[in-house]
Parts: sequence; structure tokens; C-alpha cells
Amino acid sequence: METLRLYLDKDRENSIKKAAKILKNGGIVAIPTETVYGLAANACDDNAIKAVFTAKGRPQDNPLIVHIDSMEMLGKVAKDIPESAYKCAEKFWPGPFTMVLKASDYVSKSVSAGLSTVAVRMPSDEIARAVISECTLPLAAPSANASGSPSPVTSEHVIKDLDGKIDAVIMGERCSVGVESTVVAIEEDNARLLRPGAVTAEMLKEIFPELIVDKAILSQPDSDEKVASPGMKYKHYAPSCELFLVEGESEKYCDFVNTKKDGAAICFKEEAELIKAQTFVFANQSDEKAMAFELFEMLRKLDEKGIKKAYVHAPSKNGVGLAVYNRLIRACAFRVVSV
Repeated sequence: METLRLYLDKDRENSIKKAAKILKNGGIVAIPTETVYGLAANACDDNAIKAVFTAKGRPQDNPLIVHIDSMEMLGKVAKDIPESAYKCAEKFWPGPFTMVLKASDYVSKSVSAGLSTVAVRMPSDEIARAVISECTLPLAAPSANASGSPSPVTSEHVIKDLDGKIDAVIMGERCSVGVESTVVAIEEDNARLLRPGAVTAEMLKEIFPELIVDKAILSQPDSDEKVASPGMKYKHYAPSCELFLVEGESEKYCDFVNTKKDGAAICFKEEAELIKAQTFVFANQSDEKAMAFELFEMLRKLDEKGIKKAYVHAPSKNGVGLAVYNRLIRACAFRVVSV
């Protein structure tokens, strides 16, 4: 299969129309969103959804997120929507926020991986929204990468992973958030945070004071446990190298990696001059949004440089830092060192 490149700078309108035509005909297209690039398919087409799982090499029990462009479309893909969900939509949509709701019969059962729920979000990226609008269809769109590898934040990342495996990729700009959307299972009076993102737990508590933070955010679910959100169950977001997450104060982290002769350090800017090993600088220790923005680009650089082992200084678990920590602990396959 030849993967078509759709360039926005040359002919934006025609590229969006081509993408929509491919999607309507059952094809799969990588599209930019504000979070990461998504591998889009018609959410109502069983065969198109199967093609997404095949192209990514994604486990069949890992659900997909359905992307919509209007509240009218929400009413088609979900049912029995509680009032609290509408409050969330008013506050966080369009944006990097996904709600898990009761599924209607409108979308393919394959999207939900056998569950009775559907994960839905309304992206803020104007290209993603234009493609959905042109299709007039909800689009199921997991991250447009080989399953388990770092998520793609540029079209070049998509091509590296999936060239020849998908119909087309929209050659858009770098994603502005850098980590996948926050995922929340909505109930009538409360909610459960399943995956942290740019919409933080602190923000959600303004609507849900008793917000439940799922234990799987910081730990690995049982192998036979069904999960309601992508990114909860498997080793995920990982480069090829052996990665370790190191928890502890800055001075102790630097001392620790300086005793290691066999690996690189992924550190904060304030620490780089104190480390003897090869360093990959993350962001300022207090800048959680910058960490999220740089995360997957940095993890991909490890493979580009041929790094075999690396030690990542763990961020705080506050705000967007929780999202970064969540991605890192899975990228490290839950290998955590305390110093």
C-alpha cells in the first residue's frame, strides 16, 4: 500500500476533501489533533476499525476513542447521557478531554472492545474538526503509531511508524499539547479518572469534588482485567531502549545516574550540568506543560541516537505532571527506582 501525503500548505481544502473521501470509503487516515496524531477511521464501519487495529498491531481488547465535531453527533454515539457530562462538555470541549459514556448502537462494537461504553471527545484542532465535518461521520482515532511505541506528535513520526500500512497522512503541524487526552468515566453524580492529561484532576474536581482516581493510572492492571480507556493495560509509549523511572530529589537523582556507566540520563534543565552521562534535557522541573509537550519527541530521540538504557527523573504527580508520570511509568514497563 502506498501512503498518500496530503499537504495543507499547498491545497488545504482539497487535502481535507481527499481525506474525507478515503474515510467515507472505509480507508484509514492519520490526522493531526491538539494532543497527538490520530489514526482515523469511520467509527461506524467494522472493517475500517479492524484495519486500524491491524495497521497499528494493537490488541483487540484496547478500546478506541470516537472523535466528534458537535453535540448533535454526541447524541448519536452515546445514550442516557447524564447532566454532569453536559457540564463537562461545556467546560472542556472542544479540547483534550474524553468522556466514557453508555454506547448507542450507532458505532461499531469493535470501537469499544466488547464493552457497553464508548469513549468520546471533541478535538479543538481545526484540521481534525474540518475532516470530521467533511465526513459527517464520527471518527475512531487511536494514536497514529505502531502499538506500544511513543505516540506521534508530528506527521514525520507517523510516516516512520506506519508508512505503507495506512491510506494517507495529513501533513499538519506539530501537536500543541503533546500527550493524549484526559479520559474520565462519567456517572450521574461522580466520575472516575482513567487517564490523566492536559485537563487535570484539579480541574475536574471543580465539577466532581469526590473524583475517583483509578488505581491503574499509577500501577499495572491485572492481565485479565478489562479496561475502559486506551493506555491503561499494556506497556505503552515505549522506545526500544531499556527505560527506568527514578524517583527522588534532584541531588540524589544526579548522584544515582553518575554512578551508572551504562546509560543516558533524561533530566530536567537544572540538572544537566551536574550529570556526567549523556543527557537528554526534558524541561524545567516546574514546567509540567513543557514536559508534556516534549515527552514523546524525547523518547523517540533515544532510539534515533541508539541509546540502549536510560534513567528518567520522575516528574511530580501534580497537575499535568500526573499525565507525564503516567506515560513514563508505562514507557518504563513499571521499572521504578527510588533514590
